[in-house]
Amino acid sequence: MTDSLTNTPLPFDPAFEQVPDDEAESISGLIQAMREITETTYADGGHAIRSVHAKSHGLLQGEIQVLEGLAPELAQGAFAKPGRMPVVMRFSTNPGDILDDKVSTPRGLAIKLIGVEGERLLNSEGQVTQDFVMVNAPAFLAPTPKAFLKSVKLLAKTTDKAPRAKQALSAALRGAESLLEKVGGESPTLKGMGGHPMTNLLGETYYSVVPVLYGRYFAKLSLVPVSPELKALTDQAVDLSDKPNGLREAISAHFASHGGSWELRVQLATDIDKMPVEDASVVWPEELSPFITVARIDVKPQIAWSEPRAQVVDDQMSFSPWHGLAAHRPLGGIMRSRKPAYEMSSEFRARHNGCPMHEPKSLDRLPE
Repeated sequence: MTDSLTNTPLPFDPAFEQVPDDEAESISGLIQAMREITETTYADGGHAIRSVHAKSHGLLQGEIQVLEGLAPELAQGAFAKPGRMPVVMRFSTNPGDILDDKVSTPRGLAIKLIGVEGERLLNSEGQVTQDFVMVNAPAFLAPTPKAFLKSVKLLAKTTDKAPRAKQALSAALRGAESLLEKVGGESPTLKGMGGHPMTNLLGETYYSVVPVLYGRYFAKLSLVPVSPELKALTDQAVDLSDKPNGLREAISAHFASHGGSWELRVQLATDIDKMPVEDASVVWPEELSPFITVARIDVKPQIAWSEPRAQVVDDQMSFSPWHGLAAHRPLGGIMRSRKPAYEMSSEFRARHNGCPMHEPKSLDRLPE
């Protein structure tokens, strides 16, 4: 990370997006597979939950401060002018069913800025929110919707089945991943299937993994813990023995007596060949364009998860990169597939739970 631009950012060209002929078919398959997940979990639990990232571990309210003195290339969209806005943060893990935390999978973080001004994306007119959806990896596990569909079909087939077997498999995969990391390797596949280390979610760095417009440019984003109390949690193991919700308990224990701060950073694309839009599996080289801080999120001590808070954030809010400004339009096939898939999930939850989704106009206080 650096405080200034080292290379000239590349203006976005619509030709950078290339839609394959079979993309509509892949997206239709994704919607169908995700709907199977939601229907399975609803039939088992009688309550509609998200088709991905169903289990929340931390539901936080805080404040984001857009920094002063940003370079013109960085002062774009939601970050065009300095100021403060309320923010909601939802920490999760990626399966579509509610699993014991000993089934250790990749982590997600959804952020909702409230009070954002500017031209809106289609179907978000009248809203004042900007969502960023992130995971704790610098690139997506699949390059295209067609490749991603294979993973989602597997999740659909195994949703809510053999939970004890999943715990055993997760333990075996964590062992395999640990051995691989000892020799300098890493496997997104092993981590995605349940081999993620049992570490605290608060110490992770999160990435948008796929690009968005950034005014006249395009970029990826990351959120990095910077306060000492959060940095101390990086790679810190969490004891999950007899604790099916141990990750949630760890977050709640932290914010019961501590706050935390993160930096929101932007990586502007400078080379379309090495920083492609359509291949979501490519890690953009930081030596060509480092992440630069544009804002800071501060969270005070609070009750980090409760049933009343979950009723508001989990049941009444949806998080989608398509909630936001035209200046941050999502780019590439994975982002294009997210729009109808997320809309299906939100509509399913609203209809079956009898509670429509709400995009907040302000945030006075989340219930505790």
